[in-house]
Amino acid sequence: MIHPMPRTRRQFLAYAAGAAIGFHAHPRLGLAGPMPDVELGERPQQDEGIRVLNPYGRVPVSFIVDDSTCLANMGHFCLPQFKEAWPERKGKIYDKAWKTWPREIPDTFVREFGEFCREHGVKGKYSIVPYPACVGWLDRELPGWSRGELRASLDLVRELMVPDWDIHPEMISHTRVIDIRSGRPLPQREDGSYWMENGGWCAGRSQDEIAGYIAYALQLIKNLDLPCEGFTTPGGFGNPAKALLSKGGLEAVRSVLGSEIPHYFKYVVTDISDSTQPQVEAAAGIGGDTAQCIVNVPSCTGDYLGSWDGAAPNPTDETVERQISSDFTSGRLVEVINKGEPACFLTHWPGMYANGTGIAFRTFKETVRRLRRGFADRIRWMKLSEIARYWAAKELTAITVEAADGTLRLKAPFSAPGFTLEIPTHAAPPLMRHGQSEHQFLEVASMKELSPRTWTKGATAGHRMLCFDLPKGESSIH
Repeated sequence: MIHPMPRTRRQFLAYAAGAAIGFHAHPRLGLAGPMPDVELGERPQQDEGIRVLNPYGRVPVSFIVDDSTCLANMGHFCLPQFKEAWPERKGKIYDKAWKTWPREIPDTFVREFGEFCREHGVKGKYSIVPYPACVGWLDRELPGWSRGELRASLDLVRELMVPDWDIHPEMISHTRVIDIRSGRPLPQREDGSYWMENGGWCAGRSQDEIAGYIAYALQLIKNLDLPCEGFTTPGGFGNPAKALLSKGGLEAVRSVLGSEIPHYFKYVVTDISDSTQPQVEAAAGIGGDTAQCIVNVPSCTGDYLGSWDGAAPNPTDETVERQISSDFTSGRLVEVINKGEPACFLTHWPGMYANGTGIAFRTFKETVRRLRRGFADRIRWMKLSEIARYWAAKELTAITVEAADGTLRLKAPFSAPGFTLEIPTHAAPPLMRHGQSEHQFLEVASMKELSPRTWTKGATAGHRMLCFDLPKGESSIH
């Protein structure tokens, strides 16, 4: 087993302290709701007369799948471990007939789900728990299945899911906390309970310890030859140390995977008064060539399909209506899209499978069809990594206007496709320059026709909307 060694906290802080002068640090972005109070790091100057809009002028939409892995049904294998770890909850959420549930979520279902999503343009995040409920190691073998079956399952993920889905570890086992020196679960605590990943293990841990644990999980995904740029926290993992989770996650992703813009999923925002915008955290070095940050991408729903373990799927018609009504005027997804903020929505894989009943999958399919029928011109399906990249560019690109001639100057620490601005109207068609290259923007009739190198009339009188692929470094618009 490979034990990755992330950069130390001292190295990270020394790097951050050397950030370029002239950029101000924000201790908090100020988003309402459950998003954490963490150090946001640097922010550049951005001219108040310029607005950065959604990518391509569309609302990002993404589907988040938790508790997925290869073959093993996490509902079947997790439930008895949760019940043993938290006996005080007996008679509430863990007294279920888990032994009667299928031990496997077959690859035929993965294929059915993946092919439907590809046909309808759905993108999102798909977890691969690398040591699912301590049943077996996906980078070694999974007892109960042959090595050939495990290889075929991993190949299916690589071929069908990877193009449209970010792959995340959901820590290591999603049940017992693992001693990363031995690869074995930590022993019982003095009170007879167990350390669980979705419990309070992070309390009192250092940033290095948290980073090391995340790095171990990421290395397991890397061992599987699966691309990865971020991670998902199982349940309450990191709750007692949210600031250390953010910085430790940044260290782990960059050190193990070398990802330019790490991201993670942890938070659920369900109140309309709270923002669902991603939070760009721990930004440093944005004025130079070595910028770094981590992007916290939340969901706008809880698991709307029903019980996470698949035991009690919600009825299809009522559930879809609560998310997106048949007349497209109400529902949680409708209100978030109308607000113009990212609409990432959530399920758990055992709940989607629903023990083979098909109920939750029917609910999901109707949700997707309604999104397509009611909002096709207003939304854009994106992976979490794509949303994270756009928000990092949106928050961290310096945007200034020269008073003499109105030239717009941009200095971007990260590139981003479909970067969209609303700017005051110039008399001539806009022209973009980057290095030795330049191009003219072509006019299109409306925002729904925006694509790179096009412009249209802005929503604000006397303004234009410009769409272009933002290059890393300096560029200008005349």
